[in-house]
Amino acid sequence: MSTKGLVLGFVAVVLVVLGANSLFVVTELERAVLLEFGKVIRADIEPGLHPKKPFVNSVRKFDGRVLTLDAPAERFLTLEKKAVIVDSFAKFKVNDAQLFYTATSGDVRRAEDLLRQQINNGLRNEIANRSLHEVVSGERDQLMSVLTKRINGVAKTEFGIEVVDVRVKKIDLPPEVSQSVYNRMNTERDIEAREHRAQGQELAAGVRADAAKRREIILAEAYASAEQVRGNGDAESAKIYADAFTKDKEFYKFYRSMTAYRNTFSNKGDILLIQPDSDFFKYLNNSQK
Repeated sequence: MSTKGLVLGFVAVVLVVLGANSLFVVTELERAVLLEFGKVIRADIEPGLHPKKPFVNSVRKFDGRVLTLDAPAERFLTLEKKAVIVDSFAKFKVNDAQLFYTATSGDVRRAEDLLRQQINNGLRNEIANRSLHEVVSGERDQLMSVLTKRINGVAKTEFGIEVVDVRVKKIDLPPEVSQSVYNRMNTERDIEAREHRAQGQELAAGVRADAAKRREIILAEAYASAEQVRGNGDAESAKIYADAFTKDKEFYKFYRSMTAYRNTFSNKGDILLIQPDSDFFKYLNNSQK
């Protein structure tokens, strides 16, 4: 290859490198600043293709989307000095690219650390001014709204970050307190269960006693009714016998004798020693004449 060819090739490479370092692209999802020897000379560059000075200017790009900071659970004290474990997260995005670069050197992790400190400080102050009930249920939405507004004001002016939202995912009691609360609740439930069982047994005893009493009353009334019916039957039977005796005494005597014969001879094993001319055989003897 000739010297001229080498020179042309070298010039072409230099032109390509210069061309590549003379242009940069910013997408819709990015925020960027243009630096000159490390100093910001142009901030918040619009999306598109832009020129720059080769080897003099440099470009720093940042994610312009809404990012999520998942803060670790922290321990805070309420107004009554009761400890709670709060798990929270925040949504944020780069609002001022120049301020963000100046405050964090363009390091997202550094920005997250700064934001995490602000969230912890804000939570500590807000929870310290509220009771446990207000923190857990009563004013949680208000707490998050106030916290978001306060942290957003600081983050915008100091870090170039817009805090979109701060949310409390979960509020728990410390493990030792949770176990104590569980034990107390378990004891209360046991006491309540024993009281209910005792009341149930008392009611059951009352029901059984009432049922036994009603049974005795019903049996007594039934026995009295049966005795009354039996007495009426006996009276009616006696009346019928009396009427029959009055109308035909001889027939009544005959009927009574027949009944005595039937009862006497109903069992073949019975043996009677009676005189043949006894009144017992009166009607039998008459039947043979």
